[in-house]
Amino acid sequence: MSDSKRPQNAGSKSSTTPLPFEQKIQEIEAKIDELRELASSSSIDVGDQLESMERQLEEATARTYSHLSPWEEVGVARHPQRPVASDYIEEMLDDFVELHGDRTFGDDRAMVTGLATMGSRRFMLVGHRKGRTTKERLETNFGCAHPEGYRKAWRKMKLAEKLGLPIVSLINTPGAYPGIGAEERGQAMAIAENIIGMFTLRVPIVVLVIGEGGSGGALGIGIGDRVLMMEHSYYSVISPEGCAAILWKDGSRSADAAEALKLTAKDLTALGVVDEVIPEPLGGAHRRRDETIATVRATLLRHLDELDGRDPDEMIEARRDKFRRIAEIEGRFPSV
Repeated sequence: MSDSKRPQNAGSKSSTTPLPFEQKIQEIEAKIDELRELASSSSIDVGDQLESMERQLEEATARTYSHLSPWEEVGVARHPQRPVASDYIEEMLDDFVELHGDRTFGDDRAMVTGLATMGSRRFMLVGHRKGRTTKERLETNFGCAHPEGYRKAWRKMKLAEKLGLPIVSLINTPGAYPGIGAEERGQAMAIAENIIGMFTLRVPIVVLVIGEGGSGGALGIGIGDRVLMMEHSYYSVISPEGCAAILWKDGSRSADAAEALKLTAKDLTALGVVDEVIPEPLGGAHRRRDETIATVRATLLRHLDELDGRDPDEMIEARRDKFRRIAEIEGRFPSV
């Protein structure tokens, strides 16, 4: 990806696309931009004012992001400048060889797989590819994979097992592609086979939700020994819009659905679904992409190190027990 296409680290209003709840932040960023423009076009010293405004910006951002609603968290997870799989591949990995195709139907652009190197660690990377530009997003169906994408992922995970390589899975999808063709080619079966199959793999699996984690589309590559989430990502059985449409026949109630779904990293940690939440820079990953990617790299390496050398039989049993506990309902919710 060329530098001109990459989102730059935030520091002014013009560097990021504002979200609806960021009005106060936008106002301060606009003032900072004005002060910087004044400083660059004149000899007026605005250092003290600029320093004061930057403190106000940090305070306003911290205040705003410490009280996000679940629906606002969804907005951050979908931010157009948030790091996606291609950013992590290009900037986090030391080497990457992409592997294509399911050897049955075709190569699904919405699923990226390949041999990766990060430091001294070699592993198989599997992830949803959303794209950055409009053209890329259309090519990848906005991260919604077809059955051939899940079959490709499964073939590469089996290859990783054969080579004795751990697997890293990057989840970022609102759900599997719902088109007629996908259903005709066995979408549900492909996802189900992946879920069952990942419980049998005799190599470590680290799963990370980097943005959206929606429905079976996420679970199709989401079974792991460690399940991690970015601080402002979400993980849910359905998108808030889909839930609102089904339960209330009213898409305008997506915020209510987001609240009811308990889809935030905080909620899922409390429920025992997530093993660790990776903190994001103040204001979200889209504001400090380089810092975010460095943190993710260090976290993934730590988990790969911790899982290295584990007995495969014990690891598989622990993986199964982990998801059995997640599936328990009694004691987690009040009786109805």
